[in-house]
Amino acid sequence: MVPWPNLLAFALASALLIALPGPSVLFVLGRSIALGRRGGLLSVLGNALGMLPAIAAVALGIGALVTQSVVVFTVVKVAGAAYLVYLGIQAIRHRRAGVVTDAPVVPRSAARLIGEGFLVGVTNPKTIAFFVAVLPQFVAHGAGSIPLQLAELGLLFFAMALAMDGTWALVAGTARTWFARSPKRVERLGATGGVMMIGLGGVLLVTGSDAHS
Repeated sequence: MVPWPNLLAFALASALLIALPGPSVLFVLGRSIALGRRGGLLSVLGNALGMLPAIAAVALGIGALVTQSVVVFTVVKVAGAAYLVYLGIQAIRHRRAGVVTDAPVVPRSAARLIGEGFLVGVTNPKTIAFFVAVLPQFVAHGAGSIPLQLAELGLLFFAMALAMDGTWALVAGTARTWFARSPKRVERLGATGGVMMIGLGGVLLVTGSDAHS
């Protein structure tokens, strides 16, 4: 088990990193603005679940292989960036879906929203890069199994990201609901969310493995 001083230090570092407006925050804001609180929260859940394979990979010692392999890292990075751009384009195309009209609106299923968030999370190479670079710094070699400690730290980060990103989703989703009194504002918000996700895809495409997730 990770010693308490190490665990507290890691929690503080994680809180600071998660709070910064990086890719995960931009993704959550974009989805929440485009889809509302429900869509934002389910996207947060999916995005967080996408971290679990990275946590397992790092704990088992294969995370370094991904970050050190130019080919593997590039493939994952391009796939994640392309998917974000696709989601952004879809948000712009369907920006009027949240506008109240006489036509019935078919909501997206929870499974689809979680799945979309999961794909974004699991294809984000910065997640593995962050875990590989940061988690080992808080491991105590005399405190038991190293893989178990890495998994413990990763799960703590997972829980914190779920809670903090969920807060971003609630704030952004609430703002969207308030603006929904004007159909034009809803359209603009939906388009803004889409543009943010497209921009995020571009950011992921040009950044290296040294940035935080």
